[in-house]
Amino acid sequence: MEVQQFNYDNKIVKYFIIATLVWGAVALLVGLLIALQLAFPSFNLGLEYTTYGRTRPLHTNAVIFAFIGNAMFAGIYHSMQRVLKARLFNDTLSNVHFWGWQIIIVLAALTLLGGFTTGKEYAELEWPIDILIAMIWVVFGANMIGTILKRRVKHIYASVWWYLASFLGIAVLHIVNSIELPVSLLKSYPIYAGAQDAVVQWWYGHNAVAFFLTTPWLGLMYYYLPKASNRPIYSYQLSIVHFWTLIFLYMWSGPHHLLYQALPDWVQALGVTFSIMLIAPSWGGMINGLLTLRGAWDKVRDQAELKFMVVALTAYGMATFEGPMMSLKSVNAISHFTDWTIAHTHIAGMGWNGGMIFGMLYWLVPKLFRTSLYSKKLANIHFWLATLGILIFAIPLYWAGITQYLMLRQYTANGLLAYPNFLETTTQIMPMYHARILGGLLFFVGFLLFFYNMVKTIQAGSLVDNEPTEAPALVDSSARRAGETIHRLIERKGVLFSVLIVIALVIGGAVEIIPMMKIESNIPKIAAVTPYSPLELAGRDIYISNGCYNCHSQQVRPLRWETDRYGEYSKIGEFVYDHPFQWGSRRTGPDLARTGWVGSSTYKTAIWQYNHFTKPKEINPQTIMPAYPWLIKNTVDLTEIPVKIRAMQTLGVPYAKDYDKQAVADYRNQADKIVAELKAAGVEVAPDKEIVAMIAYLHKLGRDISTATK
Repeated sequence: MEVQQFNYDNKIVKYFIIATLVWGAVALLVGLLIALQLAFPSFNLGLEYTTYGRTRPLHTNAVIFAFIGNAMFAGIYHSMQRVLKARLFNDTLSNVHFWGWQIIIVLAALTLLGGFTTGKEYAELEWPIDILIAMIWVVFGANMIGTILKRRVKHIYASVWWYLASFLGIAVLHIVNSIELPVSLLKSYPIYAGAQDAVVQWWYGHNAVAFFLTTPWLGLMYYYLPKASNRPIYSYQLSIVHFWTLIFLYMWSGPHHLLYQALPDWVQALGVTFSIMLIAPSWGGMINGLLTLRGAWDKVRDQAELKFMVVALTAYGMATFEGPMMSLKSVNAISHFTDWTIAHTHIAGMGWNGGMIFGMLYWLVPKLFRTSLYSKKLANIHFWLATLGILIFAIPLYWAGITQYLMLRQYTANGLLAYPNFLETTTQIMPMYHARILGGLLFFVGFLLFFYNMVKTIQAGSLVDNEPTEAPALVDSSARRAGETIHRLIERKGVLFSVLIVIALVIGGAVEIIPMMKIESNIPKIAAVTPYSPLELAGRDIYISNGCYNCHSQQVRPLRWETDRYGEYSKIGEFVYDHPFQWGSRRTGPDLARTGWVGSSTYKTAIWQYNHFTKPKEINPQTIMPAYPWLIKNTVDLTEIPVKIRAMQTLGVPYAKDYDKQAVADYRNQADKIVAELKAAGVEVAPDKEIVAMIAYLHKLGRDISTATK
């Protein structure tokens, strides 16, 4: 049998490791900043670019795509070469992938802080960056598939199944969710509206967690856990069941983020059903990992990398049990819109992804640089700091979520809300926010020790950029062999394997999304609901630009304590002109869905809104909302108004023919009325200032439906 000599590309792995260290420090530092901003509003720094509404999406994107993403690519590129016995397909593609991804990260940071956002969670980046992401993702996929095709092993190992599913899954999710109509270089509107946009976005949002934060890391677990423990994976058969059931079931589960909301019951029911079923394959993966360590627990005691992997698998098991439980409507009524969800996501992010990253790199970096880890003692200190940090971070947030839920639903003996002011619940959970800061600080200090340990290890070692190795040439036939299972057969056929993955992936999304787009009975129209005026549309864009959706929801659920507090529950027909939807996922402040309903307890006058934005502490000294003084200084570019109206018409919003020519005049007329109202209250402001448009938008919310229900 011919033995072939070739080289592994270690240089690209080194690049991604260094990027992981750098962006990890940035991501966690911004996370610490937003924790401080929630407890102490002065940390918003009084600047337009550093408010919580803008730093929060910067933190989530930096953690997911910069820190975890770069670590994922490092692990995939290192392990894939070894299990396929082949150098990466093309060095140029590897370098384009690396530098392209870093450019995306920098552009994301600049645009998000600048207020250029689509307002869709985990998919906030605007259309030019979305296109660049798609291009770089294709480069990554081409490099992966090319390497699979030139492999020197017959059967594709389990890790590569997960890598393939991750590439194909994210490609489908990103493309479908990012279809948008550009208005300018850094402004677009999604083609979906209201409930349709919500279904597509949370199909994406839930499965971005699945196929960026879960499936590739399961693949990495299947490689690095056996390597670090020097034990074979517990069960090959379990890995097969784990893989196919997980990638099939995940794509159905997105609607559990929208329970009790303005969505057809059948969609919610599908989301709940498949979410519950996800427990089985998820725990199958956890069990497969933990049982791999049978007989090796003495190594776990001594090796920080294995301790981190055990914590990672434990956190994965906790999160994948808790997630399905939170998809039950009775539990979701408690957890949704509260800090319970924040605790849940951080158990997964800090515990599962963080644990896998630290465990993987503590094993990989010394091996790659042909040296010993600089300090095992520092690694063990890091382990305990990180583990304690996770617990001190998450447990108070669970407490905060349940506390807030109990307060919001509390009634007096007379049948009145015991805490009608939402802020009363926020002030009650401030001690939990302070504990969150301590937990985040411990985790960050641990990361700094990890950073130092990695740098010193790299400096002490020597990397072989092109590591020489050899393997027998692949000799394979397409025919099925005697005794060969069907799965072993398709493991030899990369193209067929990929096709089967795509089929498993697209079924769930297609069943849920296509009927929402095609069957009009899913979204009954409400005659009283009208399109946004030009001024209101501009205000909505400013609202999204400032990240107000990060703290406020616009969705009243049909639960008594919500309708008593906010007003009539939300109807699906209210949102048919909303590009994008703004239902929200967390309430740091009260819901705004009925804030324009004149005569209701939620209605606020123009002067109240003005003071609320410019001096919130005077409205309520206990508020944690920062001031937005730039709204009275920034001017709306009226030349963009006709362009936006035409874009809305293209998307099906029923403005009159040639209305774009009248739009600016209507903008001024409506603005003049708000300016006059403010002037009567002693405040003078120009009609083209952003604050006027913001007030108009908030006065629109719920106003149409209030007319329809009278």
